[in-house]
Amino acid sequence: MSEFKSDIEIAQSTPMLPITEVAAAAGIDESYIEQYGKYKAKIDYKILKETDKKDGKLVLVTAINPTPAGEGKTTTTVGLADGLKRLGKNVMVALREPSLGPVFGIKGGAAGGGYAQVVPMEDINLHFTGDFHAIGAANNLLAAMIDNHIYQGNELGIDPRKITWKRCVDMNDRQLRSVIDGLGGRVNGVPREDGYDITVASEIMAVLCLASDIRDLKERLARIVIGYTYGKPAEQKPVTAGDLHAEGAMAALLKDALKPNLVQTLEHTPAFVHGGPFANIAHGCNSVTATRIALKLSDYTITEAGFGADLGAEKFIDIKCRMSGLRPSCVVIVATARALKYNGGVPKNETGVENLEALEKGLPNLLRHISNIKEVFGLPCVVAINRFPMDTEAELELIRSKCRELGVNVALSEVWAKGGEGGEELAREVMKLCEEENHFSFAYETDAPIREKIRTIVHRIYHAKHAYFTPEAIKQMDELTKLGYGDLPICMAKTQYSFTDDATMLGAPEGFTVTVRNVRVSAGAGFIVAMTGDIMTMPGLPKVPAAERIDVDDDGKITGLF
Repeated sequence: MSEFKSDIEIAQSTPMLPITEVAAAAGIDESYIEQYGKYKAKIDYKILKETDKKDGKLVLVTAINPTPAGEGKTTTTVGLADGLKRLGKNVMVALREPSLGPVFGIKGGAAGGGYAQVVPMEDINLHFTGDFHAIGAANNLLAAMIDNHIYQGNELGIDPRKITWKRCVDMNDRQLRSVIDGLGGRVNGVPREDGYDITVASEIMAVLCLASDIRDLKERLARIVIGYTYGKPAEQKPVTAGDLHAEGAMAALLKDALKPNLVQTLEHTPAFVHGGPFANIAHGCNSVTATRIALKLSDYTITEAGFGADLGAEKFIDIKCRMSGLRPSCVVIVATARALKYNGGVPKNETGVENLEALEKGLPNLLRHISNIKEVFGLPCVVAINRFPMDTEAELELIRSKCRELGVNVALSEVWAKGGEGGEELAREVMKLCEEENHFSFAYETDAPIREKIRTIVHRIYHAKHAYFTPEAIKQMDELTKLGYGDLPICMAKTQYSFTDDATMLGAPEGFTVTVRNVRVSAGAGFIVAMTGDIMTMPGLPKVPAAERIDVDDDGKITGLF
């Protein structure tokens, strides 16, 4: 296998099986299959109610805090699944769908890499089966109904200054963060300040990924809070999508998007790619439905959570597992020697040079994540080192020795270059860990006050000394408690690059303070969002966006996509 091919060249040159064959190998009857072309399909979630198969083992793949040096979490997830398949195991993958914004922005594609990819990668990274378009349409239908209600007389007494619902588009576009609309005279609506989020930041994305069926979806959509009524603070009441009678039409737009998408890896392992909520503003996991179906169909389901374990894994457990009853059997923590050296103070362009001193300085970031997984959540874990050619044996041995001190093994992952063969060492360790007893637990109990739940995450997961709440945040927590939202789990909105709320503080800082600036409710999704730092819900494009190198030839062949 040549390591000089781009990801898209590898994907385009590797034959795919018809999706009907992939589904048949997974034990999915054709009555549950809705094909979208030859190589992708939606699977009817009714299969869950019509099978009595026992759930397999759930393996969560997470990582150290992301760096510009890269970690390769999705690549490791896919390669691990292919490695288990090579060892004769019945395995499935469950991943998030990529957003168009990052694809055309700075990140590029998000379907794995090298010889550990899900395919067809061009479709997955672009329009796929239209799920994101449906979510955007439902989001914007609700926005239109809000403004139309105000225009038509405002029977509910919605205060235009207190509308919390934004429009959305699945593209990085800083120009839309803050807008004034409804201009041009009375016939064109009521002028007000407005704004756009990227589609993956829409609460509807989180709702879709947590809903179990159409009925649950409609109930969640109806609970979405879109704003508040006129009046003094004590008199203001939340207004919901249900008050606007919008949930039925929104669900009609989402009925097909609710069904998980089935594709395959380069080695024909079945893979669900479904849903994609932001991991810093939302819970950052693929849909509960996709995960549940995969568990019913396989001995091992390999899934991942967004960003580092302080965000993705914490929310996977404290939100997704809590709501769904899912329980991981073990956790894989992905790291690279390059990223650890970056955490130790080495510039990105020097991370390919052996530097044991910097590596030792950066290792506490990994070790803290290990400690959290083992001590806070009670789960066995293995560190997967995504190996690069420039990694030296001395560096790898230093990582092994430090992890060994915490009772955790290290497995080398060479799946980018070798596919499933390069994931067999990790696969064997995962199989072993899945048979170990674990003491699964959540980081906090939901019946604690909102402030205490946030403090618990800040202290137990981030290892901060203090949690500071602005006066506005204190007021919001008190109001949400009075409105009956106090028992919901917490979704921390924090930078992914650090344990702190300051993206420049790398490694494993001590003695810092996390500032909670705002607290709001995502009532449909079923969690409270605590905003720290400066979290963007509408990213912008970089100086040289990835879109500039993407093209398509006369035969329809796409180039430059990651």
